[in-house]
Amino acid sequence: MTAEDLDGYLSEKDKEDIKKVEEMYSSCLEISKKAEIEEKDLDSLALIQRQIGHETERIVRKNKRIHVYSFDTPDEMHAECSRIIARLRDPETDHEEFVYYIQRAYEMLFTHSYLASSRKKKRKLVIATPVKDPANNYAVHFIPDCEDMIKDSVMCVMLRGALLPSMIISKEIESYSETGYITPFALFKIKRDESRNEDDMNYVLSLDRSYFCAEALEGKNLIFADPMNATGGSLVTIIKYIKNMGIKPKSIKVLNVISALKGALRITRAVEDAEIYTLWMDPVLNEKAYILPGLGDAGDRLNGKDEDKKERNIIQLIADYGSSIVNLYRNQVREIEKTVLS
Repeated sequence: MTAEDLDGYLSEKDKEDIKKVEEMYSSCLEISKKAEIEEKDLDSLALIQRQIGHETERIVRKNKRIHVYSFDTPDEMHAECSRIIARLRDPETDHEEFVYYIQRAYEMLFTHSYLASSRKKKRKLVIATPVKDPANNYAVHFIPDCEDMIKDSVMCVMLRGALLPSMIISKEIESYSETGYITPFALFKIKRDESRNEDDMNYVLSLDRSYFCAEALEGKNLIFADPMNATGGSLVTIIKYIKNMGIKPKSIKVLNVISALKGALRITRAVEDAEIYTLWMDPVLNEKAYILPGLGDAGDRLNGKDEDKKERNIIQLIADYGSSIVNLYRNQVREIEKTVLS
């Protein structure tokens, strides 16, 4: 898959909308090039970015398969979302904090994509508490019944940075499932050519380093939980490969912490049954296809950098998460190990 292929899915109106937002964001970049940033410059940045937000919302409203948390939820919910994104963007946020905020972000995304539409349908959950005096105590809770949405789900892991988010969503599904359903995992190895620019980028799926059974994806609810959706190229490449094999998923959900407008539009134009849920929509990509303003390399900030250009495999990445993460997501770790080792 190439950038040219991806842009071929965009309509002329999509391209006009993307160009308009890029031109608006260029004003932010002009301010940021100043040797000294004054208070009035910060006020100007705030005004421009507010205008960009309104314009982005206008564009997204026309696309019923792109769901942005900060556009869809009540105003009182926005502060929590905005603060989490701000902490993730901050270079001073260390690894442990970054993992913590990613966990919070994906809990919010799960609520946005699954629970919001299940509010009216509840099921009873009875818990026998540890309190035995003066008798056995039971607590009754009514939780959203999203069983029909989460059963037969498969977590599809595209990139290193998507491993932990996929485990988090799988844990949420396990928690809300009436049967304690543990999602299977499909692990893909896909890479873009970092020597190229955004407008001539190539996306290559490495099958010899991918671990999945194509037939096991037939009729399933496929979930792609990737922190950053920049160009959309990796996801479109994988989905097109799967569908070209004759596999027909039941549904495709994409859960991003931050998505670029262009990447979101490309995915929904190229994959007619994909639904995108993102906490935040960033306006543009730079020449190297990184999201602006972005938050840096989410994979490195989640997993740490590989040494000497030698990539760790999936099992090594999990081990490096440490015992607290491995124990919390132990059922998911077992599924991943089974997928890789078998």
